[in-house]
Amino acid sequence: MEVTDIGNKEEGKVWHRKPTPGKGVLVTVVRTAQQAKIVRFLHVTFDTTGDSFLAGDHHGNIYVFDISRNRFRLVQKTGQACTALAFSLRRTTEFLVALADYTIKCFDKDTKQLVSWMRGHEGSVSSISVHSSGRYAISTSSDTAQLWDMDTFERKRKLNIRQSVGIQRVFFLPLSNTILSCFSDDSIFAWESDTLSCKYQLPVPDCGPKVSYKAFAVTRDGKSLAAGGRSNLLHLWCLDSKQLIRVIQMPTQVRTVRQLDFLPDSFDGGASQTLGVLSQDGVMRFINIHTCKLLFHMGSHDDAITTATVSPNGRHVVAIMDNGSINVYSVQSLTQELNKPPPSRVAVVSGGGADQDLSNLKVKVRSEVVQRGRQTQVKILRPPACFTAEEKENELPAGLNKKRLVALLKGFGEYPAKYRMFVWRSLLCLPENHAAYSSLTDKGLHSAYLTLQDKYPIKSHKLQRGLQRVLSALAHWAAIFGEVEYLPLVAFPFVKLFQNNPMLCFEVVATVIVNWGQHWFEYFPNPPLNILSMAENVLAHHDKELLQHLVDCGITSQLYVWPLLETLFSEVLTREEWLRLFDNIFSNHPSFLLLACVAYITCCREPLLLCSQKEDFEYFFHHRNNLDLGAMIKEAYRLMGSTPADIHPRTLLSDFTPLTKGQYPVFNHYPEFIVQYQSREREKIRLQEMEYLRERQEVSALHTDCVRRQAEEEAYYAQQELLQNAEEQRRNILAQEEEKLTQQRTKLAAMKRELKVKELQLLDATKRRFLKHQQDLRASQIQRLDQEISKKMDLRERETATAVQDLEVRQMELEAQRKRLEQHLFKEQERTNMQALEESLAEACQLGLESEWQREVGGRLQQVHAQQQSNRGRLAESHRQTLAEEERLEDTMREVAGRKWDEVMNSRAQLQEQPLSSAETDVRRQMRVVSPPHRPIPAPSVSAGPSAAGPDVRPGPAPPLKQAQTNMVCLNSRSPSESTSTVFSLDRGRAHLDSSERNLMKEIRELRQKLAARAREGGSSPSVLTLSSVLRLPVTHSVLCPPSPSDTLCPLSPSDTLCPLSPSDRLISETYSYLRRQKQTEEHPGC
Repeated sequence: MEVTDIGNKEEGKVWHRKPTPGKGVLVTVVRTAQQAKIVRFLHVTFDTTGDSFLAGDHHGNIYVFDISRNRFRLVQKTGQACTALAFSLRRTTEFLVALADYTIKCFDKDTKQLVSWMRGHEGSVSSISVHSSGRYAISTSSDTAQLWDMDTFERKRKLNIRQSVGIQRVFFLPLSNTILSCFSDDSIFAWESDTLSCKYQLPVPDCGPKVSYKAFAVTRDGKSLAAGGRSNLLHLWCLDSKQLIRVIQMPTQVRTVRQLDFLPDSFDGGASQTLGVLSQDGVMRFINIHTCKLLFHMGSHDDAITTATVSPNGRHVVAIMDNGSINVYSVQSLTQELNKPPPSRVAVVSGGGADQDLSNLKVKVRSEVVQRGRQTQVKILRPPACFTAEEKENELPAGLNKKRLVALLKGFGEYPAKYRMFVWRSLLCLPENHAAYSSLTDKGLHSAYLTLQDKYPIKSHKLQRGLQRVLSALAHWAAIFGEVEYLPLVAFPFVKLFQNNPMLCFEVVATVIVNWGQHWFEYFPNPPLNILSMAENVLAHHDKELLQHLVDCGITSQLYVWPLLETLFSEVLTREEWLRLFDNIFSNHPSFLLLACVAYITCCREPLLLCSQKEDFEYFFHHRNNLDLGAMIKEAYRLMGSTPADIHPRTLLSDFTPLTKGQYPVFNHYPEFIVQYQSREREKIRLQEMEYLRERQEVSALHTDCVRRQAEEEAYYAQQELLQNAEEQRRNILAQEEEKLTQQRTKLAAMKRELKVKELQLLDATKRRFLKHQQDLRASQIQRLDQEISKKMDLRERETATAVQDLEVRQMELEAQRKRLEQHLFKEQERTNMQALEESLAEACQLGLESEWQREVGGRLQQVHAQQQSNRGRLAESHRQTLAEEERLEDTMREVAGRKWDEVMNSRAQLQEQPLSSAETDVRRQMRVVSPPHRPIPAPSVSAGPSAAGPDVRPGPAPPLKQAQTNMVCLNSRSPSESTSTVFSLDRGRAHLDSSERNLMKEIRELRQKLAARAREGGSSPSVLTLSSVLRLPVTHSVLCPPSPSDTLCPLSPSDTLCPLSPSDRLISETYSYLRRQKQTEEHPGC
């Protein structure tokens, strides 16, 4: 026994020396890692051929071992231990591996690529079963089973069960669409894989000890199921009848069955009879399930087997041993002692004369268990070997017996499809003359079949070439076969059957022609009238009515028998029917073929009696019809037994004669003179055709030469014409080129001018863009300054608005105080006047003055009242004039402000639209800004004190300046009786406004100085910034009061340089001065 250590190799040889025949273990494969530690193999599985198997170890390495090629190869490294392996039947290079992380992966063993990754199990996957078509796969774990589609690698169904009932195994039955599920409670269900509907359930055995199924095995035909478990009993079920047919008791050493596997046999037709049983002691015993005998075993207590797998072809068994190694067993070596005939010892027979009655011999056979390594001594009494002539006739090559084959044929109606070709070879006694056949094929294709594809087109090129080679070999063997037109029809069915072995095909066709085609060629080239007459005589004897109908319709045997013979029934039968028919033809006398033709006609008598036209009969015998082949074969056997000897074809046809070995026999059963005549005629025709072809070739050559010369002449004149045209075209082209050159020169000059202009334009555009950029910068600076000024003006206006609001509130307070004071003064004055009047009246009354005094007092009182009225009227008139003047001032200021804003906007628009040339001219100018000293304009205001109520009322001394400014009340609006609006004075916040105005004027002066300095430095300025564009004079409602020291603005110093005032500014200033002087004149006439 050779031991191979693969170590860390990725590929290599399985064994280095060829195993010695006769040894059970071919090789032991181990894998050692570092420090001589053995890595255990866990699972193995065979492919469909049985020549290679996969093995996965504990480290997750997957190896493929090819036994036929003596090679192994590492195909995948999964990194984790595998729990199950299976090959994909549809794509032979792919395999499935279940890993310890409960996933299933599909790999390609050639490319080593991951094909798919399937997830869904929550437990370890114990087995994987693939359907025979390779389309589906079932993975089984302890809690569930899942059905996968191997085309899309998607899960189709999931089998869920109760937690109390576990799953033992779920797998596909071979050669069917049935899924078998086995559970821990010994229940077994069968499901339809397409619809997943339950087909049946096997009954649970009630009697006997409970087996507790753990291991299952099914025969290759899917008809028998073996189950075992926690006992030494095996249950054998018939799945067709759903019954338990046998209970097998293993030896007492077997307490638990761990694994079951059927051992296939090439001659059992899938109904395996040998079952391998792996028990708990590590020994795998192989038994015959019918005889219940132990055949051989593998393993021992010291070298125990953990798991084993049997190859599909039954040649090898791969077992994983207890130490983690792999043993490869040869089934042939294990069974050679079993197949070897046991040594026999003939018992002493007294009076062993030749005439002794053999039937009185008693044979005692004592059979014991045949084990490997032990010789079994068996006593057998055999009768002397003597054979009769009949037995010798029935003996066939390869150990077959014709009589038994015929009995088997009559019992089943046909031979097994798997062994049909083998049986035919034995029945026909084919010699297999390789050298003779090679000599025929070396002659090449026969001339008669060079154009076979034109007359008989076949889609398969392989089949076409095979038919051509067989027919050529037949034509080289006998000359007549090159002349027979229907020979392809005879040979085609056999070529299709034996297309992989052309020599056997040739010998089968030759045997059929020699034996079943006797006398076919005697009337060549006409059909065999003698053979047709035999069939017609048999038909006349058994069915005169049908024959008379055929005669009445003008149908001869050439129309209803010859089509069946020349095609050997291949046109009217299907493949299976044709094979069944020729099983019977080859097993009987050559006359059976003619009787089969008559049987076909008699079985179809009803439709034939309904036919009357010749076309109908031709169609009937060249197409398939509804016919019971079994009835036809029975009819043929009936005709063979009931036909009289004088008309029976057996009397005219010879018995079966096989082909001779070494060389094929000479075939000359045909009119040679006709064949020779046809050969001579064909040769003559061939020579005439060759002569005709030669002459035709010469004529064709002359015609070709004439056409060539004519073509050359035409080509010469055409060439000359082309040359002339080319010369004219050349001249035209030269003229055109010169003209184009002139145009190009003109265009070039124009392009130069355009480029020069573009260059100047670009320079000008660059200069303009630069000036525009400078102008944009200045404009952005001016805009920024405008924004700053506007922000400051907005701030000032907001402050002014706040001051105005405060002043309004203060004015309202002062107005209320004024009213209270006036009321108080008026009451005091009245009270004083009344007291004085009362005193005067009292004195007048007391002193007895006269009435003139009273009149004088009354007149004085009237004067006082008149003076008061005149003062009130003058005050009202002055107030109305003041309001009118204020309204005119407001209108004038609004108009001036509008004109000022229009001028500013017009000046800005002119600056933006001013052309570049004027801008450049203005830039070159020097702007000199000289502003005359600005005199301060006093802000006049008219202060009105409280009016006198009478002649005794006098204004008090003026309060201090600061107190007067804060306590002063100015009545510059309409009286409350005329309007509800309140008019107030700005004297309260004048100091703050004056200071803000001074700061603003100072900032404006600094800004103008900076602009003038920049203009002087740059030598150019886009525009002149005037005061009207920078400073907007605010228009406020103010009360014209006498000027106070704080109301005057500080005069500008001579160094302050401002721009000259615009006409609108001067108009505002003059109007303001005029109104101030007029107001002062009206309120202070004495000033």
